[in-house]
Amino acid sequence: MLINSARGTMAHRVAVTGARGMHMAGKFELKKGRSGKYHFNLLASNGQVIATSETYESKRSALNGIESVKTNAPGAPTDDQTNE
Repeated sequence: MLINSARGTMAHRVAVTGARGMHMAGKFELKKGRSGKYHFNLLASNGQVIATSETYESKRSALNGIESVKTNAPGAPTDDQTNE
């Protein structure tokens, strides 16, 4: 599975602090494109897309991709390969 992320990492729940100090979780958004294929976005609580998946042939495959991220990404370390 390929995940494109503006922040370089992806987690099951993206917690951000709201105006009143509350933590709000992000969400996954499942989409169907004009080609009939599916992909998902991970949205921050403010609605900003912070990660986009690869394209899937079926809805079931896209849902499996979401579940895979939920299972495999919580607490995942960042592997910085930029050599900077």
